[in-house]
Amino acid sequence: MPGVADDQTLMKGSPVEVKIGVHNVAREIVLESEQSPEEVEALVTKALAAGGVLNLVDGSGRRVIVPVATIGYVDLGAPKKGSVGFGTL
Repeated sequence: MPGVADDQTLMKGSPVEVKIGVHNVAREIVLESEQSPEEVEALVTKALAAGGVLNLVDGSGRRVIVPVATIGYVDLGAPKKGSVGFGTL
């Protein structure tokens, strides 16, 4: 489909946290992708250049589709590491 960034099955590494800010929406979209930051950046760049939508899939298979015209920012970073025990307080 023209204007759609494909979520190709690429090499899987450690999950990366992706935050997408959307215009006129108070909350950002947050997901953990199994793709590398470089792969996610390539998908975002391709979607922005083509127009249309950004199409990402998180580690559990949830699909997130965002119209590129509404994207305010995309933040790529390391995922939050879960703690166990009393250290979570």
